[in-house]
Amino acid sequence: MSPMDIAEVAKITGLSSSTLRFYEARGLIQSVGRKGLRRLFHADVLDRLALISLGRGTGLSLDEIGRMFTPEGPVIDRDLLLAKADELDRKIKELTTMRDGLRHAAVCRAPSHFECPKFQRLLTLAKKNHFRPTSDLQRAHKQKSKPGALKTTD
Repeated sequence: MSPMDIAEVAKITGLSSSTLRFYEARGLIQSVGRKGLRRLFHADVLDRLALISLGRGTGLSLDEIGRMFTPEGPVIDRDLLLAKADELDRKIKELTTMRDGLRHAAVCRAPSHFECPKFQRLLTLAKKNHFRPTSDLQRAHKQKSKPGALKTTD
């Protein structure tokens, strides 16, 4: 199969060309040349992009995903996968608790939600999670805002 240009890869994957260029700059994918100004990719880039998508969907950072790609092919860190599965279990439990609390709050007969013990537990959970970074972007922002951190322009 002949190489695909970046527009074809973007159309097939639903990713923007800028995302593909970003992934290439991070070393997650590699172009095999150019056709004019357009990058060209082998068809196997689709498998890599699927792994990246799967990893991102489970909460892996791009650095964690990148460490799995070696010159010999993907090497899956099973301990990392187990840790992420445990993290997802905790998140599912938290989300289930919040869902149940919202459903209760919608039908609660207390004069005020602030008088309802179930709603109070929901607020406590929300307070607990409010300051916990949940994404790479939030972690990067938190790191950037620490005293002594390198300042960059956006």
